[in-house]
Amino acid sequence: MTDEDRHLKEVTEMSKEQLAPSPSQTAPAEPSRLSNTLAKPWVGLATTAAVTVGYALMAGWLTPRGPLTEIQAAVTVAMSLLVGAASGVALRSRWAILVAPVFFLVSFELFRAGVQGPTVDEIRLDSIYGIIAFVTGRGFHWLLVLIPMMLGAILGAAFVRSRKQHKGQDTSAPVHRRTRTFLFRGLTALTGVIVLLLGFFVALPGSTDPIVAEDGTPLPGSVSEFANVDVGDHQLSVMIRGRSDTNPVLLFLAGGPGGTELGAMRNHGGALEQDFVVATLDQRGTGKSMHQFEPASTFTLENAIRDALAVTEYLRQRFGQDRIYLVGQSWGSTLGVLLADREPQLYRAFVGVGQMVSQRATDIIFYEDALEWARSTGDAGLAATLEANGPPPYTDIRHYEPAIGTEQLVHPYDHTPNAEGAGQNFEGLFVEEYSNVEKIRNLGVTLDVFAMLYPQLQEIDFREQVTSLDIPVYLAQGRYEAPGRADLAEEWYEMLAAPSKELRVFETSGHRPMWEQPAEFDRLMSEVLADTSE
Repeated sequence: MTDEDRHLKEVTEMSKEQLAPSPSQTAPAEPSRLSNTLAKPWVGLATTAAVTVGYALMAGWLTPRGPLTEIQAAVTVAMSLLVGAASGVALRSRWAILVAPVFFLVSFELFRAGVQGPTVDEIRLDSIYGIIAFVTGRGFHWLLVLIPMMLGAILGAAFVRSRKQHKGQDTSAPVHRRTRTFLFRGLTALTGVIVLLLGFFVALPGSTDPIVAEDGTPLPGSVSEFANVDVGDHQLSVMIRGRSDTNPVLLFLAGGPGGTELGAMRNHGGALEQDFVVATLDQRGTGKSMHQFEPASTFTLENAIRDALAVTEYLRQRFGQDRIYLVGQSWGSTLGVLLADREPQLYRAFVGVGQMVSQRATDIIFYEDALEWARSTGDAGLAATLEANGPPPYTDIRHYEPAIGTEQLVHPYDHTPNAEGAGQNFEGLFVEEYSNVEKIRNLGVTLDVFAMLYPQLQEIDFREQVTSLDIPVYLAQGRYEAPGRADLAEEWYEMLAAPSKELRVFETSGHRPMWEQPAEFDRLMSEVLADTSE
């Protein structure tokens, strides 16, 4: 072999060596010790537990009753999606779809175990109150958590699977598995769309329309807004509307405790905006103030009075008026009397709508009327429930349902002539002033507030405690008001001493005459304004 042949042979062999695949190309690299450890099921389970339990503790601390505002709800959806994704990656399995929600729910419920109220305590589906509490409390919260968390878990597990396939660690699936995967991905995409829509839905805030002139532009000098009023360490929302910010101010207090009447005021109170700056207060824990619930220990009768006085002072200062008008409906009429009794110099007149005098006495009459009706109509189930519960007051507010929740059955009347109709306060829960979260949660939070505050009203009886007021008093009472309220209101009215007083009967109304016959109520308020203006 010549030197040239030897050189050619050496070059050829070197070329073969250079072109030969390296060991790393012919066989997958050995996983590192850390990778092996992270791949162990118990590590993934521990990581999932840490992430979901940590999220549950944070949520239980910040929102023990679940999200109460659009921001809290949107954050809940986003966080649940992220936590689900982290769980799917950690477990490397679609089992995260089940495991992550279970960890969250158990931890969240244990952490908030001491929180009080029908929406957060024992699940009771044996009554309308119990069903409302469950659906608007746990049901809504679970919806915001579970669907995004499950979607996140699917995406996280799918991400890990795609990484394995990319590294050649997973063999090709047979055709039937590919079909199943395709269908699963379609379901995942659909769930993703639902989560996006859910996030958009809960993020929408409430708003109130401007008061406009004939040309459709905002009326100069008018006011139409939500104001946040500082009352100690809380902020309460007040809807303020009027055609002129120089008009007399009217503060309206809703019933309940726990009620919100932004819808009723918008649907049926527009005429009042002609002559008044109408300030509709959402009391602590209600309506647009529902996120001001905690701590529950702040729910006291004294704080309810102080809150309303703080709002009164805000309105006086803002609109430059020494005294304002005070209107309260149902529980709001109780609060109104207490305000007028304590600080009469702040108010020009008090108007009580569906006036309450003694909650305890009224409830006992309702109980007796319901029991008599049940027996006379042969409703053995209702009679047995009432007899088992005994007469009020009750420590479990669900017991009030058969006693006072049957009012329309025991004392029916024709609602068709009235503006509000048979829907009454329910028809006002879905106006644009409420965010979507508030629309869903209003009824449930009403029960929580009621449970906190109503037991503290049992010793009130104006026939003994408030027999005189230093400002003019007007009572608006429906002809078909239930005897448990009407008889006591008339009795108190007769003994009440005031600079002037009037009891106006609304002929086709029951407990809510200002909404049932709004034109007649506006006429009454025009007379009140004329009688009391300086």
